[in-house]
Amino acid sequence: MTRRARALTALAVAVAALGLPAAAGAHAYLVRTVPAASATVNTPPRLLSLTYDEAVEPRFAIVSVTDADGTQHTAGSPRRSAADPDTLEIPLRGIREGWYLVYWRAISVDGHPVRGAFTFAVGPNAGPAPQFPVPSVSETAATPGLVVARWISFLALMTSLGLLALRLGIARPLVRRVEGTRLRAVSIAYLVACVVALVAIPLYVLAATADFALRSIFDVGALVPLLHVSAFGRGYLYLELCFALFALTGSIALWLDRPERPRRSVAELVSLGGVVLAAAAVLLVPGLAGHPAETSPRGVSLLLDWVHLVTGSLWIGGLVGLLVVWRSLPAARRVAGLAVAVPRFSRVALVSVTLLAASGVGASVVHLPTLGSLWQTSYGKAILVKVALLGVAVCLAAVNLLRTRPGLVAGGEAAAGAARLLRRLVAGEVLLVAGAIAVAAVLTSLPPPPPSLARIGHANATVGPGLADEVVTMDGYRFAFRFSPNRAAVPNTFSVRVTRGGVPVRHLQILLAFDMLDMEMPQQRYALAETAPGVYSRAAPALVMVGHWGLSFEITPPGRPPLSLLIIDKANG
Repeated sequence: MTRRARALTALAVAVAALGLPAAAGAHAYLVRTVPAASATVNTPPRLLSLTYDEAVEPRFAIVSVTDADGTQHTAGSPRRSAADPDTLEIPLRGIREGWYLVYWRAISVDGHPVRGAFTFAVGPNAGPAPQFPVPSVSETAATPGLVVARWISFLALMTSLGLLALRLGIARPLVRRVEGTRLRAVSIAYLVACVVALVAIPLYVLAATADFALRSIFDVGALVPLLHVSAFGRGYLYLELCFALFALTGSIALWLDRPERPRRSVAELVSLGGVVLAAAAVLLVPGLAGHPAETSPRGVSLLLDWVHLVTGSLWIGGLVGLLVVWRSLPAARRVAGLAVAVPRFSRVALVSVTLLAASGVGASVVHLPTLGSLWQTSYGKAILVKVALLGVAVCLAAVNLLRTRPGLVAGGEAAAGAARLLRRLVAGEVLLVAGAIAVAAVLTSLPPPPPSLARIGHANATVGPGLADEVVTMDGYRFAFRFSPNRAAVPNTFSVRVTRGGVPVRHLQILLAFDMLDMEMPQQRYALAETAPGVYSRAAPALVMVGHWGLSFEITPPGRPPLSLLIIDKANG
């Protein structure tokens, strides 16, 4: 295989995989409640406990417990359980027989707001479940303001790291090999990117904290004491400190660096080592403060996230640096300067793109429950958009690698044309990669698919939210399912019309089991009665919580083996 063929193969692999995320900034999931969701207890509880799959901050949590008349029965604010840091406890008062609606809002460890609702009953004579008005349970950190702030923060941070790598490593020989050239413009671009990041990071965490606390961003006096309360806020404060240290060590390294000398002094080498350590720490903090630190295997998740950020920084910062070099070089020396810098950057970029793709694929294997999640969820669709943007960017990079680089090395008129083409292609790459980082900012603000959704791959159909009408055929039978109104925390009617060859099938035994896919809770089972020839139905308060449900139908025809069907249902409030 020729060198050109190997390069094209590597780039094709990158196109297929680059868009996969380094870390799925996952949300907290409610995994257990006491009283249990949908359960009936005979003793009025004095305490409600909510256990999540990760720690949540009580000061940002909102929990209400109301009866059918809308009366509030909480006796205090949520507090962390002394026995379990992942559990919130809420004191209750005035609990009597009847049905109750629990509504909760919490902040994940990585800074995502999540909400939910479920019901429980106090017996022994709780009566039928009322139709509770369920508050909106849809919430996201992907608000335009927060996404833009996060995008600017990481774009500036990653660009500054890549610019410094270009200045201290990749483009450094240019000063010695091309007379009359300097790299001062690249150093200035690095300092500008550092200032932007140092301002954008605290502004982002302030805006996010305001969203958590349901306050105005201008209420600074109330927000500042809350910045360090959540793990998310502490993580970004640590990021600011680490990045300030990186900016300082980078500035010192630039001040000491003498690119006109072929060998670095001891002071230069020490300062360069300090910069590398500071940069490594900066890119490790987002993973430690986010979901990679909470995802098993923890070490693998953190490593994949770190590699993804490192390689992405080298790519975007190097591209910006090449544009700065192109612009700052005197016209008479531009081609000669690019002939030194571009081949060196191309080798680094090829390795970076390959590792970027590999780390993205690895992280996706760790975080995504199914391949279908890529096109069945908003999170997955955002990944596909990122794939498209980075795929086009890689195609432009391939043209640079296979056409402009040889042209620059060849010299003459071909080199002049290659330099002009390089500027246009690199500018296009910068815009596409910056757009991909913006999509990544949206990705980390969207709820990723929960692990339990792996069952979707075995489902016969997926329905909801809202009224569900679905037809499934199996073994010569036609099953017409209808779930109405298919809303959480209200009475619902579940029916199925069974025909074979257009004729209603009678005297079936049908058992319907409900499994909550987003949290751990008891299974509910009901027998459907034949209410008309071939029509089997049951009214039940079974969808007691917003989220994804697995509805398992076990259908036994007379004298025949039973059939099993699984319907995945998404129920909203």
